[in-house]
Amino acid sequence: MALFPLAACLVSLSCLAPAQPPASTLQLTSHDTANRISSVVLTCEPTGGTHPKRDKACAVLASVNGDFSRINARHQACTLIYAPVDVTVVGTWHGKPVSFRTTYPNRCIADRDSDGVFAF
Repeated sequence: MALFPLAACLVSLSCLAPAQPPASTLQLTSHDTANRISSVVLTCEPTGGTHPKRDKACAVLASVNGDFSRINARHQACTLIYAPVDVTVVGTWHGKPVSFRTTYPNRCIADRDSDGVFAF
């Protein structure tokens, strides 16, 4: 009877494959004062989706384990023109739910403060 779990493992081959974390899929949306709405899908591990800079965006998110509040802003000059941009993110990061929402003073700052994640 002690060999049954081993036999089941070998028959299904489930014990031979390393555990893979679930893919991370996020829907990112921006909405500005000119009533422009942009939305992209970002998939990481494997990288994919409609985000124009998906490799960079996935690298940034991997460095903060999918926590948008921990993204470090990059050094980039932006104008001080106030044209607010609301951004939202919903989806999953390695199987855990993600929900993020914030308002940036303008698109340049959204791009800078998200290190390119909101550059779409």
